Amino acid sequence: MLSYEQFIESKRVVLKDSGLSRVPALNSMLYDFQQHIDSWALRKGRASIFCDCGLGKTPMQLEWAHHVPGRVLILAPLAVAQQTVREGKKFGIDARYDRTGRVDGKITITNYEMLEHFDAAQFEGVVLDESSILKSYSGFFRNQIIETFRNTPFRLACTATPAPNDFMELGNHAEFMGALTRTEMLSTFFVHDGGDTSKWRLKRHAEKDFWRWICSWAVMMRKPSDLGFDDGDFILPEIRINDVSVDVNEPTDGRLFALPAITLEERRKARATTVQHRAAKIAELVERRPNEPHIVWCNLNSESEAAANLISDAVELRGSEDHDEKAAKMLDFSGGGIRVLVTKPSIAGFGMNWQHCRNVNFLGLSDSYEQFYQATRRCWRFGQKKAVDVNIVTSSTEGAVTENIKRKERDAAKLYEEMVKACMEVAQCA
Repeated sequence: MLSYEQFIESKRVVLKDSGLSRVPALNSMLYDFQQHIDSWALRKGRASIFCDCGLGKTPMQLEWAHHVPGRVLILAPLAVAQQTVREGKKFGIDARYDRTGRVDGKITITNYEMLEHFDAAQFEGVVLDESSILKSYSGFFRNQIIETFRNTPFRLACTATPAPNDFMELGNHAEFMGALTRTEMLSTFFVHDGGDTSKWRLKRHAEKDFWRWICSWAVMMRKPSDLGFDDGDFILPEIRINDVSVDVNEPTDGRLFALPAITLEERRKARATTVQHRAAKIAELVERRPNEPHIVWCNLNSESEAAANLISDAVELRGSEDHDEKAAKMLDFSGGGIRVLVTKPSIAGFGMNWQHCRNVNFLGLSDSYEQFYQATRRCWRFGQKKAVDVNIVTSSTEGAVTENIKRKERDAAKLYEEMVKACMEVAQCA
């Protein structure tokens, strides 16, 4: 019969190296910490890079793909693909963008929704750029990606937010890596939290083994010093979160007075009935800096339409537009051709580099911390030279939605700190 210590030892699992036995010299244009991560990822063969926005995941994934023996397919969000092609040219790496299934050259970049046009058997490697975007797709699509590349030897997933406030999301990446299925991860390291079988809690005695397992296939970093390197240019400027509440006294549901929303349904109604009030405040804030670029993030079509109508030179980017038109607008904003871009985090909140913009405006908030984080980090990222102002405009009737996001932000920061610390203590990748 196994002793308890032997039982625990038998539960210790790691993803073994399956990549290059000898990593060649890497591009000298990469920073030292980027070369360190790429070297580790090439040895692993199947790896995840969880690095904060602006730390260079794009050049890292391109250099990784450059050294994979065989062709590589990079899956990226809309417009990020063209951005990746441009980044490749800076580093002397040829990458082709295609949405039809044509494979011409070593590195092909396409958008997630075009996966069905490509034959996975043609590729020895695959990269999921902004891999946390998988949560935005259906379970069917997520499973399709995992199954499609189950036999692909080299796999890389890159994102800044693998699990912004719930490390259950790490299960998606673990399955893609082939480390463990989500079910196996839960049964090995977690227990049900009380009577709610949808909530899981990390077993206290399994914490060290859990992080050892995570860091056998993932590297996590918020800044270079997390891995023992000098932070150098990678120090973020100041960010100012400005809560702007618009007083509204429009009672709903037959009430005599407007009361703060409590339930999700009440918040939705409060948002829908205060669109014009909040849009007018956003327009006022934008015009305070008339010669600077602004991004206005919305969640409702009515919000987007109202803001675009009230801001004189605003350009609205809607989900109903075709792919080429959406990509063109995002890239035009990047290049300065558009001063004020109005859109949704679900459309343009992943992957774009908009360090040229320091004015971030939310026409209200959803309850998704990840959307808030990703949308904010399009501008507040390494490479930004100015202090960033984030204006969150809500109505007095929407309740504590801003505080809810801030609570999730605190939880996420604590969790990520624990992840980095634990992986530095127990993992060979640190």
